[in-house]
Amino acid sequence: MDIARTPATPDGNPEMADAAPDPVDPALFRRKDYRPFPWLVPEVAMDFALGLERTDVTTVLRVARNPAAEHADTIRLNGDEIEPAGVWVDDEPASDWRMDGGDLIIPLSGDAHDIRVDTVVAPSANTKLMGLYASDGMLCTQCESEGFRRITFFPDRPDVLSTYRVRMAGPKAQFPVLLCNGNLEAEGAGEGDHHFAEWHDPWPKPSYLFALVAGQLVANSDSFTTMSGREVALNIWVRDGDLPRTGHAMESLKKSMRWDEEVFGREYDLDLFNVVAVSDFNMGAMENKGLNVFNTKYVLADEDTATDGDFDGIEGVIAHEYFHNWSGNRVTCRDWFQLSLKEGFTVLRDQLFSQDMGSAPVKRIEDVRVLRGVQFPEDSGPLAHPIRPDSYKEISNFYTSTIYNKGAEVIRMMRTMAGEQRFRQGTDLYFERHDGEAATCEDFVRAMEDGAGLDLGQFRLWYEQAGTPRVIARLEHDGTTAKVHLSQEVPATPGQPHKRPMPIPLKLALFDRDTYERGEEQLVVLDEAQKTIAFGGFAETPVLSINRGFSAPVTIAREASRDDLVFLAARDDDPFARYEALQELVVRQLKDAVEGKLDSEARDKGELAIGDALSAVLADGNLDDSMRGELLLLPSEGYIAETLAVADPARIHAERRGLRAVLGRMLEAEFVALHDRASAVPFSLDAEARGARKVKAQALVYLADGNPERSAEMAFAQYQGADNMTDRQSALMVLTGLDGVERTNALIDFYNRYQGNALVIDKWFALQASSMHPHCLEHVKALAGHRDFTLKNPNRVRSLYMAFAANPHAFHAADGEGYRMIANLILALDPINPQTASRFVPPLGRWRRIEPGRSALMREQLERLAAADLSRDTAEQVSRSLG
Repeated sequence: MDIARTPATPDGNPEMADAAPDPVDPALFRRKDYRPFPWLVPEVAMDFALGLERTDVTTVLRVARNPAAEHADTIRLNGDEIEPAGVWVDDEPASDWRMDGGDLIIPLSGDAHDIRVDTVVAPSANTKLMGLYASDGMLCTQCESEGFRRITFFPDRPDVLSTYRVRMAGPKAQFPVLLCNGNLEAEGAGEGDHHFAEWHDPWPKPSYLFALVAGQLVANSDSFTTMSGREVALNIWVRDGDLPRTGHAMESLKKSMRWDEEVFGREYDLDLFNVVAVSDFNMGAMENKGLNVFNTKYVLADEDTATDGDFDGIEGVIAHEYFHNWSGNRVTCRDWFQLSLKEGFTVLRDQLFSQDMGSAPVKRIEDVRVLRGVQFPEDSGPLAHPIRPDSYKEISNFYTSTIYNKGAEVIRMMRTMAGEQRFRQGTDLYFERHDGEAATCEDFVRAMEDGAGLDLGQFRLWYEQAGTPRVIARLEHDGTTAKVHLSQEVPATPGQPHKRPMPIPLKLALFDRDTYERGEEQLVVLDEAQKTIAFGGFAETPVLSINRGFSAPVTIAREASRDDLVFLAARDDDPFARYEALQELVVRQLKDAVEGKLDSEARDKGELAIGDALSAVLADGNLDDSMRGELLLLPSEGYIAETLAVADPARIHAERRGLRAVLGRMLEAEFVALHDRASAVPFSLDAEARGARKVKAQALVYLADGNPERSAEMAFAQYQGADNMTDRQSALMVLTGLDGVERTNALIDFYNRYQGNALVIDKWFALQASSMHPHCLEHVKALAGHRDFTLKNPNRVRSLYMAFAANPHAFHAADGEGYRMIANLILALDPINPQTASRFVPPLGRWRRIEPGRSALMREQLERLAAADLSRDTAEQVSRSLG
């Protein structure tokens, strides 16, 4: 889904094992308390009588004692907001069952039994969008992580693997398409106007991978021939009017299937692969075996309604969910503490796929930007946790950037240390050993040790310790020898005040500043508190390029002069290192400005150095425009705030916009020329045209601060002449931050043009909520009352309020109104959809890192939330944020 062998052998040690509630705090689950479930459930049969208001479910479980578990005289079947309509054991009505909270407890005396449980669910009333629910007249399911228990009573945990046979029946006019996991075995007419379909999934799976969809759908159908010659039928199911926008998703699916065969040797294992697009969905997508359910956002695209970023997002998410077929489905996770086993690994796989489909350097920079923008703040705040947590109260709160993005970086480090060939040997061994099993992070690490020949004893600390390591690098030159002195610090995080040194693989190289020649790149593993590496053959002090390719997810503090950074920004042959030098040049300038360390002369020198570096980027004929666009991006306000002990959002915003205005004026002619050149490139989805659109947008952004009047004219002309959504949206983005008739006319035109297209209207809301307009907060309040706004659709809620919470200029209003707005939203949304509501707590949880005035206002709203009657999801986030 779209969220050790030395003394530390966590998953091999019975005292470091998951999933039983803590005896002191029943709401707390600890990894060390893991015990295998007492009963195996090898086969499940389900019968659904479908209806939007009422669906009747009959479930038959074939259970047998688990020889690897402790003996139990009862079986606990999890339930959530459902009641048993009938319970049978071995075809006899059971009378001695009881309820324990939401769970059904049934006494069992023998070694094997058949258990039947009848339940009734109300899909239309299910606003939580977990379990079986209705979406725009369609029935669909979301079962990860604990949604299956909202459909029927079941041991709803990932280490219980079963094969499923499912019969679905309902009115044919209402539900002409009936889909489930696996292969379709039978279908036909039922009683009256009803029809049925019978499905069988031959591969054992946990209940969280169960899926069912019924509704009025049409399919974009195709096929794929696997490397062994099997033909797989492919279908992407959508509403009738959306069919023309599914071509890119289908091509992305076929590319993913071929790539996974070629790069990881993984072949698809069913006769059928279905994807369904759903408009009401809490997540991005879900990898249910053979029946992926997707948010429409990650399926539907054409040039008029989707940006280049949307096309990339669809390709990446389609790939991610498909790759889960092996890294998540065929090998699943033993318990939810191992979530990064499937998600971190699969994120890495989709990142590598996207690198191969486009520009690898650009993709790497994009992924690092996401990591720094979301995961680094998480790692330095009250919600910090290791990629394999030790405890939780609500597992949905651990679908985090740490699990996904940092988890991917940890596995990428193994790949860096092993090399591509040996890494493939390790993954092959992992799949071979654990196919059909519920595995652990430790199982993956051991397979990498044995298959790739790595010693990962100390490396296991990456799974245990939270926090982003900080590496201090100092270059010393004496005679012809250059020495790089490295040291590391791992900051304290909640529950982990003291840390051990981590093994940090760093790619580094030295440049001769006169000849521009680079010495051989080296991979150095900093596995102790301090280390020194010597390089010979340098008559003059060289320039250090470090963490090339972002070989480790750390922050670097280096004693590099401004001249060194300008040198690297212009000369480094590693694209990420070049990007990093530019980022560091800007961050230093803005930090000093925010902290009041710049006099007028120092400010002018810094601005001139940055202007020279950007001028070199604009003039470099060897750069493609996609990379040029990345190099032109200034560090975000959130990233700058992370570099400060205490951040003043207003000061950061003012200084960053001020710098961009200076650069916009300094390089106005160059930006106008860049915009003119890029505007002459005709639309296509090839790399050149996409790059042109990217730099065209950046030119407008700089000009918007440097020369607002000229930018408004250019942006409005671009908006009116746009033949694609990327150009139209980037122009509207600039216009929303400006005053004037152009802004009003463009917003009205955009809404009228796309009224009725939910995904594009989401963009309309988000652009206004994320704008730099001085009255953005008032605009968001007005939009919350718009007839197209609803709290019942997660996409619409995120488009307005998540965009606003990520807008530091508006969210951090000095009077605290932005904080009150988000707290009000949480209180209103929590009873409807707790999972979505809880996602809005972390922005308030950054209060410790904000200047005192705003900090007190943020904490005040958290305390207000803490006093309310909240769901378990949201209450845990609020409690942890307060500390």
